[in-house]
Amino acid sequence: MKLARSLFFACSSALTVCVGSGIAQQPPPVTQPVLLPEVVTSATRTARDSFELPVAIDSVDKHAIQEDKPQVNLSEALNRVPGIALLNRQNYAQDLQISSRGFGARSAFGVRGIRLIADGIPATLPDGQAQAASFNLGSAERIEVMRGPFSSLYGNAAGGVIQLFTADGPPEPTLSGSLFGGSYGLYKGGLQLGGQYGPLNYILDASRFHIDGYRAHSTTTRDQSNAKFKMPLQSGVLTVLVNTLDQPETQDPLGLNRAQVIANPRQADASASTFNTRKSVRQNQLGLVYDVALGSADKLQLKTYLGDRQVTQYQAIPLAAQAAATSSGAVVDQDFGYEGVGLRWTRNVRTGERPLTFSTGLDYDRMAQHRKGYLNNNGRSGALKRDEDNTVTNTALYGQLEWKFASRWTASAGMRHSRVRFDSKDYFIVPGNPNDSGGVNYSKTTPVAGIVFNAAPAWNVYANLGRGFETPTLIELAYRPGGATGLNLALQPATSLHKEIGVKGKLGNAARVGFALFHIDTSDEIVVNSAAGGRTDFKNASKTRREGVEFALESYLGAGLEAYLAYTWLDARFTQPFTSGTPAVTVSSGNHLPGVPAYTLFGELIWRHAASGFHTGLEMRANGRVWVNDVNGAYADPYTIGNLRVGFEQRGKRWRLTEFARVDNVTARQYVGSVIVADGNGRFYEPAPGRNYLLGLNAQLNF
Repeated sequence: MKLARSLFFACSSALTVCVGSGIAQQPPPVTQPVLLPEVVTSATRTARDSFELPVAIDSVDKHAIQEDKPQVNLSEALNRVPGIALLNRQNYAQDLQISSRGFGARSAFGVRGIRLIADGIPATLPDGQAQAASFNLGSAERIEVMRGPFSSLYGNAAGGVIQLFTADGPPEPTLSGSLFGGSYGLYKGGLQLGGQYGPLNYILDASRFHIDGYRAHSTTTRDQSNAKFKMPLQSGVLTVLVNTLDQPETQDPLGLNRAQVIANPRQADASASTFNTRKSVRQNQLGLVYDVALGSADKLQLKTYLGDRQVTQYQAIPLAAQAAATSSGAVVDQDFGYEGVGLRWTRNVRTGERPLTFSTGLDYDRMAQHRKGYLNNNGRSGALKRDEDNTVTNTALYGQLEWKFASRWTASAGMRHSRVRFDSKDYFIVPGNPNDSGGVNYSKTTPVAGIVFNAAPAWNVYANLGRGFETPTLIELAYRPGGATGLNLALQPATSLHKEIGVKGKLGNAARVGFALFHIDTSDEIVVNSAAGGRTDFKNASKTRREGVEFALESYLGAGLEAYLAYTWLDARFTQPFTSGTPAVTVSSGNHLPGVPAYTLFGELIWRHAASGFHTGLEMRANGRVWVNDVNGAYADPYTIGNLRVGFEQRGKRWRLTEFARVDNVTARQYVGSVIVADGNGRFYEPAPGRNYLLGLNAQLNF
């Protein structure tokens, strides 16, 4: 807190100088804010007002992403989106737990079942696995979140698409700096430079984040950079994207059992110290996007990208289990190289007096992983236990159209055919561990359709229907059931049928309302079969059902007041019994899917005093019960917490200064922030912090 106190005094001094000296410009006249159209591109790949689309899609703007926030985790901004559950593990070795309408909730680390995209470049690897840490929030212009069947037009993503868009550089050169400090040794510093140099538009962002951690053995340092360059080329625009992530030696406190949580939620399990559990990640990526107009009706987009990612993880597995001939050890060493290309053609025409937009495209993505495994000798890497090359390719062809076929009716439809290929070449061949090389193909065609009826000038009713699928990831293919060696090539993709109806409305110029009712049936749901000795293997269950309601309200109430409310109710259950594990255990029909909150609620009330540049906000967040395994043997309790924040702003002719303070979990509620689904040691729970504080300072100079 020493840094936090210093930052507080710096903010106070800056405020005194700027206001007391009379340098700041007079603020503009106070006017009633107006909600602008929510323009999105994820649903149709062209800029459209989300109000006109038969899709549940929300856009979170730069203001909501950055105001009074450290800009470290997606959960800071996307908790305000209905249908999305972001559970912060307080464990940066494992990243956030993100689910969309229940898809992705079982992931033990990273993100799966949801496509992550940054500036048109996939952040999800071809097998369906992604890391949310690669998103740079400091330079984000907006984040779009799409749920429902139209997500399948992006490929192996049954649950949804989360797409980040980096801001363009400002018209004139601008230098920005930020400094944040808070509880548990948190600090973050960042610099950003942007502007226009002749035809070249640019923005560069670099930051360092560090936290000692709420729990023991959870120290993290993350260095991140993001650069975007735009320039005219021939009759189009070329965008160059460069980003890096370096997160070395991130400590992993592991999960706790219920008794440990009650005794001391800040502790780490003893095995975390014994084996010095930790993870190092380094990633570099380059992307090129070329948009060109081919006459007045046609547009072409060509994109290509390449990158590399290194991951080294030390796990806590008993030495006796590691010594087995079929064990991969407890040190995972992975080196990824990945690349891809995409081509899309869009045509805008008219059929009589009615507009019709058609697009078609081709995507190809490839990932080559060299994976080794070693013994973890109490925190030190030992003998080799696994050595293989894994390759995943994803080839897809898609088409999509939108047709306003009557004055009040608009239809949308699309189809994507995807082929995902997994190949594995095994080099670790010893007695008791034979050659496990092999491969498998998955292919699927996923059609979707939707319709919008303009019931009144400010009210639209929509419906959609479509299919989705999820292939297993390499992590889920890594082990066969029963202790056998090699990839679990018998595992099949999960397929789903989505049905949705919804209403979107505008209440004058100051309020926006969204409501969606959905029903999803899934076959061959991928579930944990067994977790023991450091091995987790998976199987296909029979059938599941997800039904739910999403509601969102955004409103300007007058007198400087703003309100936002997002609510999700989700009932996710198995609809046929199945057996899993050794010895086999029966999971009953009607059991809840683990990792899925029964409900989520986010509310926010903000008051702004435009004349002084002051604002204050109250946030409320509630989560329902979360089951930890398929048999529903235990759960994390529901909880409600409140956050309070205040901020100031001063402006000069060529500068801007903002300061803020926030208190999270004001009532110091003790609760479990996330769960580790089906943990073999019964350590399901990852406790969340009690009352904690954050202070921040942002400065901007135009020159």
